[in-house]
Amino acid sequence: MTALLDQLRTAPRTVLRRIPLPGVTGDDDIRRPLPVSGVLAAVWTLGVGLAVLTTLTLIGWIAAPRDAIGPGLPGVFRTAAQLWLAAHHAGFAIPGGSVGLIPLGLTILPTFLLYRAGIWMARDADLRLRMPARLPKDSPKDEAKARRRAQLALVAQGGVSLAAPYALLAGGIALVARNEITQPFLGDVLVSHLALAFLAGTLGTVRVIGPWRSMVRLLPERVRSVAAGTAAATGVMLAAGAILVLGAAVANFDQVRQLTDVLAPGFVGGLLLLLVQGLYLLNAFIWGMAYIAGPGFAVGTGTLVAPTGVQLSTVPSLPILGALPEAGPTPAWVMAVIAVPFVAGAVGGVVLVRIAPSASYEGAPLWGFACGVTTGCVAGLLAALSGGALGGARLASMGPAGWEVMLSVTLETGVAAGIAAGLANWWLIFRGQHPAVVKAAAKVGTATAPVRKAGVKLAKAAGSVASKAGFAEPGESRALPGHWLDATECDTQPIPVIRDDWEDEHASVAAEAPGEDSRPRHEEPRPPRRDIVDETDDKGGHVIYLDPYAWDRD
Repeated sequence: MTALLDQLRTAPRTVLRRIPLPGVTGDDDIRRPLPVSGVLAAVWTLGVGLAVLTTLTLIGWIAAPRDAIGPGLPGVFRTAAQLWLAAHHAGFAIPGGSVGLIPLGLTILPTFLLYRAGIWMARDADLRLRMPARLPKDSPKDEAKARRRAQLALVAQGGVSLAAPYALLAGGIALVARNEITQPFLGDVLVSHLALAFLAGTLGTVRVIGPWRSMVRLLPERVRSVAAGTAAATGVMLAAGAILVLGAAVANFDQVRQLTDVLAPGFVGGLLLLLVQGLYLLNAFIWGMAYIAGPGFAVGTGTLVAPTGVQLSTVPSLPILGALPEAGPTPAWVMAVIAVPFVAGAVGGVVLVRIAPSASYEGAPLWGFACGVTTGCVAGLLAALSGGALGGARLASMGPAGWEVMLSVTLETGVAAGIAAGLANWWLIFRGQHPAVVKAAAKVGTATAPVRKAGVKLAKAAGSVASKAGFAEPGESRALPGHWLDATECDTQPIPVIRDDWEDEHASVAAEAPGEDSRPRHEEPRPPRRDIVDETDDKGGHVIYLDPYAWDRD
């Protein structure tokens, strides 16, 4: 039985085995090609996602009136398929308008499934064995650059292998999910599925090839520093927008509760309503970021919610919209929120300088402004994705305008990031803590390390020679004996050699001669004299003479 299960498990690999690559050993004969693994991963993702959404839709169909979804189980499947397409931010055409305001929280499910599918695809194709993340130490720079380009190309291949079949399958689902009321936009379906699958597939491939810290270094250092500064600035603005929205919801909790009571959704309907508001929460955070940036957002045609003032009309009956401020002029202290983009730009500029590969006074402000430009582009893209139409007439304009948010954030964060990057760069250079300066000092220290080691060895050798010559004991520093010779005398005068066993003969004769006091005197032993030279005793060997003035000769 076990053998039969093993054959069933390895049968697909045996059928779909690939041609071995030259120079690659191991289990190449049972490795699937990367495009085949991508197709299988795309099918698995669509199957699991549709199964989850079909189950949730079926529960809602049983609990809610059945004519709200469609006739029978085919209507349940079409609704689940439309929800799956909406989870990728694909719009729909409805009678009298369109639906483009898609909850961004719904994108979490396909993003997670695609990421896991990308990891499985990379492992199934053994991309880690094809391209290890690290090279041996002391590898040539040309080889490292070639390996980096090959790894980037392999990551891109992984993303395309998953995204291409995934988008084609999604196009087929869009054709099946059409009905008389909702018709998905085929172009939005293809582009959204292709972009999301490519992003998730590349991340999954990167995760399999090596750890995040090693794979992030595949990017050039300058691009990496700008990306880190952009992420920091965007994160600060999104966090501020989330705090603003949650604070407004707490302050206007009574209005939120009144809107919920008016709808009277019941138990099951209340759970679904809570789920829908949770899925739209990320959209609300982005709207809060647009409010902080200055342009604000719209809740219908002819409306505006901004720090400069609020102009509202009838809004949709969604309880979370009860957190909107009242129409009319805003208090003066609300204008203080406009300082948040400047703070975000300053944070991004400092982060950029901390990772920057070079320490130049002129280039730091320019790269800081470039960080502001990329932050503005990211903020504009998020603003465009968070808004859209919710029907026709006055609901045709919902959310912030992407180009307005992009322009405002670019100017605000760009100026602040440029100034902060210039000041931080000057301070780090002044303190000697700039990463580029530290790296250069480390390289210099590494280069001079052999010289220092050679100097230490020479000093030890000179100390041992001096100790053997009688000038100093091992481990003890002593002054040279005798007197210093003049430079003209060193050619004719030999270097003194001092005997360690010399005794004072005059003192010994005086001690033996009889005197007035013939009593023996008990005197302390005197240390041997080292300033008397005995040039006749070579101690059974050759005497090595050191010339202390050799350095002064021509």
